[in-house]
Formats: sequence, C-alpha cells, structure tokens
Amino acid sequence: MPSFDFRQWARRAADWAVDYLATVRERPVRAQTAPGAIHQAIPAEPPLQGEPMEAIFADLDRTILPGMTHWQHPRFFAYFPANSSPPAVVAEFVTAAMAAQCMLWQTSPAATELEARMMEWLRGMIGLPPSFAGVIQDSATSATFAAVLTARERALSYMSNTAGLFGATPLRAYCSAEAHSSVDKAIRMAGIGHQNLVKLPSAGPLCSLDVAALDEQIREDKAAGMTPFLIVACLGGTSVGAVDDIARVADVARRHGIFLHVDAAWAGSAMICPEFRHLMRGAEAADSFVFNPHKWLFTNFDCSAHFVKDPKALTYTLGLRPAYLRTLGLGDNEIAGVTDYNEWSVPLGRRFRALKLWFVIRHYGVEALRAKIRDHVAWARELAGLFDADPDFELTSTPVLALFSFRYRPLGFAGDDAALDRLNTDLIEAINADGRIYLTQTRHQNRFVIRVQVGQTDTTRADVLMVLEVARELAARIGREG
Repeated sequence: MPSFDFRQWARRAADWAVDYLATVRERPVRAQTAPGAIHQAIPAEPPLQGEPMEAIFADLDRTILPGMTHWQHPRFFAYFPANSSPPAVVAEFVTAAMAAQCMLWQTSPAATELEARMMEWLRGMIGLPPSFAGVIQDSATSATFAAVLTARERALSYMSNTAGLFGATPLRAYCSAEAHSSVDKAIRMAGIGHQNLVKLPSAGPLCSLDVAALDEQIREDKAAGMTPFLIVACLGGTSVGAVDDIARVADVARRHGIFLHVDAAWAGSAMICPEFRHLMRGAEAADSFVFNPHKWLFTNFDCSAHFVKDPKALTYTLGLRPAYLRTLGLGDNEIAGVTDYNEWSVPLGRRFRALKLWFVIRHYGVEALRAKIRDHVAWARELAGLFDADPDFELTSTPVLALFSFRYRPLGFAGDDAALDRLNTDLIEAINADGRIYLTQTRHQNRFVIRVQVGQTDTTRADVLMVLEVARELAARIGREG
C-alpha cells in the first residue's frame, strides 16, 4: 500500500474508531447473531486478487460489527471489565505501526526501559514495596503459570527443568475454591497433576480461604511424604470477588517455606486507591503478585502486571540464552544493567505493551484514574443496596469493590431451589436477549446467581441503575408469561 493510500485509510480507521465509540451505547451490548451466521457470511475461499479497502470497510460494518459483543459499551456489566480508553487506542496504533519485537533489550531498548519504568510506576501506585520487580505479561494466566513453574523449580532445587519430574516427590499446591480456573490450568501445564491442587473451603463475607484448614492440610501432606510448594491467594475472585486474608496466608507460607502467589487480576487496579488497600494487607510478603491493567485500569487488552520478589528465581526457571539471542559488546547483562524480558515470560516474542500504559497514565494522571474507580465502586454499592431493598430480589453476595451478585426471588415464591435456578436462568437469558445491558452468571453457595460488575470506562451512574430497571421489567414479563 503506497504511503498516500496508507495515510488515507489510517485516517479512515481513526474516524471509524471515534464514530464507533461515540455510538456504541446505541447498539445491543451482546451480539444478537445466531451461531454460524458470520462464518456463513464470509466466502469459503480467499480472494486470488486484492480487493479495494472500501469494500473491506463496508464488510466490516455489514458483516463483522453485527457479530461483535461490545466490551466497551457503557452497560457492559458481564464477566469482568476489559476496558480501553482513547489514549490506549492511540498508543496501540503507534505500536502496530512500529511492529517491534521486544524480546531483548537490543531489539528495542526504549521498549525494555519504558517497561521497567512503567512497572515501577504501577508498583508505587498500588502500594507494593520497592523489593518487587515487575514484567508485563499477556495475561494473569501466563503470570500464574510462570509463578507455578518458578515455585516448582524452587521446591526442587531448580532440577526439574533439567531432570524432569520423573520419580520426584509429589508436589502439592493450595488455593481456595474461589480461585480462578487459571490456577487449575497452570497446575496441569506444569506437570504437577490436577489431583495435587488442593482446593480448600472459604467462608465469611469475603469468601476468604480457611487459613486453619490450609495449615492443617499442609501438615498432613508433609507427614504423608509430599512436598507442599505453592499457595495461591485470591484478591478479588472472578465469581463473587472473594478476598483471602493475605497476611494470615503469608504467615502459613513463611512457616512452611512455601512460595506464595497473589492473584489480584481484577481487583488489583483498585489498589491505586489507598482506602481499598486493606484488602491487600500482607501482599508485601508474597513471592509473586499479578494484576491486570487491561481489566480495570483503562488500558486495552493485553497488559498484565506481574511482580516478583526474586527475579533471578523467575529467570532461572524461564530463561535461556542461546548464542543467537545474546547481546554482544555489553558483557554480563546484569552487570551492564540490561534486562532481557523474554527471560521473564513464557513466550520468546513480546509486544510493546508498556507504551499504552505510558499514554494512559500520563493522559489521565493517577487522581483521575482513582476517581473513575471510586465512582464504579460507589455506583455498584448503591445498586446492590437497591436490589437488597426490593422484595422480589435478594442480594446473594455483598459488594466487593464494584462486584456483587443477586437473584430473582419473587415475593411469595413457593418453589424449590431447582425451580428458582430455572427462574433466574430465564431472567438472565431475557436480559441478554433484550440487549440494553449484559450480565453473566455464576454458582455461589450452590445457587445460580447473577453477577454485576461495574468498570467500563464511560459508564455513568444512570447506566448502572438501569440494571435494576431492566431486571424488574423483564422479571415481571417472565412472571406474566410463566
């Protein structure tokens, strides 16, 4: 594509993006297409000759856009926030234009050094001490996998990468039943075996891990000849926002010499507000800590902040330096002050993720970012209170930051739990088919419940309060039709 055409279509793409974000609230939040419809609309064979960009943009609007669920919609209250912002989009455009491969310091010195500085900024913003060093991973799943591998190597004196796990003492990992499924996935991929992940009960208003049960289980496993090697503590679980007592969990980890990883993927962004940091008390004693700016810090996916107490443990586990990846002329990298972040990650290839963080933090400033998160928390709590006061609904988990759950239980309902689950299944399907808002479900205390999370960049208090309005309206319709 000639430079003149590139300029024209780059401007067209920028205009398209601005128009999309300006009108996204007018669209149904969740895609309304039937399964397979988009696949059928796309030709079965690629074109042999190039097609005009005008035709491609037309098909973008006609074919692709109707099949998109709009994560940047101000009434997206499903799953977790995956919010972006205009400065992040602009930075991604610049990143895509440079198309740098940022695996080594020498392949992109500015990318490496900006990443180091952005991790220092984030570390200070959430209140972690300077004893932590950071790296940007693609997701919390990758960070958790790296933590599992590092904990495994440390427990086995860094021999399993060389000799394998054959004949080794069985390793045991621990978390609460509220921990994210990425922990299960990491345990499987690390060769630990899923049966060696012990999920312990949780209790209390924050669904916290039972620390006494954790300590007892570790003692029993040690007596049985097993090697406890990892504890994963939860700070803001995906289901209902579970928060473990990290300080008490850290005490158990310290007494038994076990690696502690804190998964704060969603809630970690809120720690930029000092008034919420009581939830992470004890995190300074962890070996590893992860949160996702791409969830609630207005920086588009993918961008996961992974902090480690001992970087050498991580690089001994993941790092390799074949001759073709060495930076010549600097001597030893550590002595030269050079970091090769490919040794901190599972993938060798790395995107320039730090640039969008730099744009976002500089554009908004920390105070404006805090203000957005504080609004989200306040509006979620207000909405939860309204559900709690409504005689036809019940709050099934108290708000943790900007996340809570509820269910529809009409006044005088006489059915059993299964009937109530079906009623709430019907309600959430009706809500998402309606298109004005988007919610998702979970199971909590063996009940089907509906989750609400508030965190989209441009959401307003009115958008949040619409959740109750839509839920009431469609619940009444289900009642009439049922």
